[in-house]
Amino acid sequence: MHAVEHVDHDSLARWGESCLRAVGCSDEDARTVAGALVQTSLWGIDSHGIARLPHYLARIRAGSIEPRPQYAVKRTGPGTAQFDGGHGLGVAAAFAAMALAQRLAREAGIGAVGLSESTHCGAIGLYTRQAARDGLVGIAFTHADSIVAPARGTRKFLGTNPISIAFPHAGGAPLCLDMATSSIPWNRVMNARRENHALPPDIALDEQGRPTQDAHAAAALVPLGGASYGHKGYALALMIDLLCGPLNGMAFADRITPMFGDLTQRRRLGGLMIALDPLRFAGGATLAQRVAEVVEAIRRQPGDVLYPGEPEERAEAQRRREGIPIEPGLRAEIDEWTRRLGVAPLR
Repeated sequence: MHAVEHVDHDSLARWGESCLRAVGCSDEDARTVAGALVQTSLWGIDSHGIARLPHYLARIRAGSIEPRPQYAVKRTGPGTAQFDGGHGLGVAAAFAAMALAQRLAREAGIGAVGLSESTHCGAIGLYTRQAARDGLVGIAFTHADSIVAPARGTRKFLGTNPISIAFPHAGGAPLCLDMATSSIPWNRVMNARRENHALPPDIALDEQGRPTQDAHAAAALVPLGGASYGHKGYALALMIDLLCGPLNGMAFADRITPMFGDLTQRRRLGGLMIALDPLRFAGGATLAQRVAEVVEAIRRQPGDVLYPGEPEERAEAQRRREGIPIEPGLRAEIDEWTRRLGVAPLR
């Protein structure tokens, strides 16, 4: 059994960039996507971090992700637009769509950009933090293929369908909610399968709809809230699916192409990126400072209370010091892609 190794984040980013350039991506997209995945790993969100790069590479090689997509943008109103991702890397498309939402927000007070013809976009909090660092309020939704059973159901139907909201924070990193509407992200199950780890209790169902901790037997996740309160996660996931799929002319629920199915099939995912200009609202001029006051009030609460985004900040500080943990299964995939693409090995 090989031990977990810790790799410097800059080395990991350079390796990721070289892989993406080797499969035909532009220097800009390679830098953006590799940097975003490594940043996500720094936050401790390993389900959406650098572990996803081998899958993206495989889809580019299979033809379902375009390494150099042709984006198409249509302005549909003073504060609205549609962004066609051209079946390119979803991370790059989502950054571009949020940047457009930010420009619209500066012009009209609010920018709402529908994203279509896209692929897996990683951690949705990447994009809301982008807006918040620029002094705006960022809101983002995306959807995914069917992997979550509805409340009181036993088979997968909806995706993990995350939501993120981020606020500017004077003197600190943005306050950021970034959460799936399922018990855990499905990529965490995939990571557990790769490393032969058990799942936590009460978060997954097998093919017969029975609770399981066996990652290899897991066929569906349960919605956020579990057996007693899963109706909340289920309903939220359904609303997000409608905002991302039908609103943008994309599929919904079990009609979405599976992420880990036939890699030659286009994903055709949707999303919704929203930016709000605080200066268009009564408290806008002082919003970032008031958020800082909220953070201080949270810190005065009894117990070990954290504000949204603080766990990621703590993880990043530690991983910048100690390196990003790479488990044996992921290391094997990294080495295989290194050989396949002829890039410099990860040290």
